[in-house]
Amino acid sequence: MKGLVLRDATPQDVLLVLGFVRALADYEKLLHEVRATEADFQRLLFAEPRRAEALIAEAAGDPVGFALWYYSVSTFDGRPKLYVEDVFVQPAARGRGIGRAIFADLARRALAQGCLRMEWSVLDWNAPSIAFYRSIGALPREGWTLQRLSGDALAALAAQET
Repeated sequence: MKGLVLRDATPQDVLLVLGFVRALADYEKLLHEVRATEADFQRLLFAEPRRAEALIAEAAGDPVGFALWYYSVSTFDGRPKLYVEDVFVQPAARGRGIGRAIFADLARRALAQGCLRMEWSVLDWNAPSIAFYRSIGALPREGWTLQRLSGDALAALAAQET
């Protein structure tokens, strides 16, 4: 897309990142689950050790989207992988190639870091996103389901004596 700039987020973008996270959560009907604060994103993105990275997509100088990712490992491959936690493009800016540009940028970053793959999750009802992911060559990871341990269950397990 002409006039599109993808740039690394800066500490001055923390409020913008939080706003995009909240907009994504609202789209996913999960806004009630957002507890993150500006301080949380400041710590995640810019404190040492950095736990995540983010980019901002700007069209004609206006922020229209973002991505947040981190690196994990594949023990089977013995290599890092880039995990895309969030990608969001404002509804009014969709269909202009911004999402594709974000994923292409992330793919370049993944390869530059020696990653063999990128991974992310998508809600099963999100047909437009799933169709987009298929259009860029992504496939579901068949036979695997995401597991989550949080809240009281996480605390109870952590409290167990070994």
